Amino acid sequence: GPVGVVAAITPWNYPLLQIASKIGPALAAGCSVVLKPSEIAPLDAFLLAEAISEAGIPAGAINLVFGTGAHVGEALIRHPLIDLVSLTGSTRAGRRVAEIAAARVTRVALELGGKSASVVLDDGDLSAAVTNAVQTVMTNSGQTCTALTRLLVPLDRLSEAEHLVADAMARYRVGPSDNENSDLGPLSNAAQAQRVIEHLDRAELDGSRKIWSADPGSLPQTGFFAPPTAFTATDPATPVVQQEIFGPVLVLQPYLNDDDAIELANGTEYGLAAAVWGADTDRAIRFADRVEAGTIDINGAEFNSRAPFGGRKQSGIGRELGAHGIFEFTELKTIQLPKGL
Repeated sequence: GPVGVVAAITPWNYPLLQIASKIGPALAAGCSVVLKPSEIAPLDAFLLAEAISEAGIPAGAINLVFGTGAHVGEALIRHPLIDLVSLTGSTRAGRRVAEIAAARVTRVALELGGKSASVVLDDGDLSAAVTNAVQTVMTNSGQTCTALTRLLVPLDRLSEAEHLVADAMARYRVGPSDNENSDLGPLSNAAQAQRVIEHLDRAELDGSRKIWSADPGSLPQTGFFAPPTAFTATDPATPVVQQEIFGPVLVLQPYLNDDDAIELANGTEYGLAAAVWGADTDRAIRFADRVEAGTIDINGAEFNSRAPFGGRKQSGIGRELGAHGIFEFTELKTIQLPKGL
């Protein structure tokens, strides 16, 4: 049956999609929902609530509250009538939710961060892989948890990969969001832009080699812009490899053989998404089976919204979308009868 009352805490980066991914399955499972959207992007939730009200959904099935995570979000998690907390957000936010929920042993479903690897095997289509990876880090200005922010290539193809990445990134135009000629706009807020720029500065100090970067002077002078940038990093411990930047930043990592590639691909605290490129599909699938990630695309497979989506390790707990996304909001109950009845 339904788990009960769900606290849905959603982020700012794809606000309407993130809300729908929670309240639709929760309602389908028979739950009522208290939705707290991000204070940075609350308008989608307000417009959706108006539409829900006009559609005639019973009062109390979906409830909307506004506020910050530290105040309203934490109050929701602590509330004794909340049966499950579903959060999409940063890994830091997920740890905080789990910490508070543990006091009441409240169930949690956590969709958190990622540092996803796209692995080009030695027979893989490098050009297609580069186009795909660059697209994911440019879409929404890199503010996507599943962005393929690490591109793993055979060492003997590194130079070729660097040239392809530079050419691909140079084709994107940065500008105001209301300009139809802009391919990517500003970051969501000042703190996010500052975080990205600090990562760019630190990466070079840590020994990563810059392959390509947009000229900061070409960026608009108003707005929270950061230059799209690509690095090659040979030190897997460096922050630009290990930490989710959430901006238009791609890191190339050369590898020696398949075992080395697996070690690098699995060498972060995250496990949300990945991609594998190889001419031999069976070999690519066997490689993908060794990658610690919740969703792995082979040779550019498109996102399937009916498939379960979620992370391993510190990328989260639970699954959204598809049948599994509905099961997340259910509770199993065992009723046993005596023998003979």
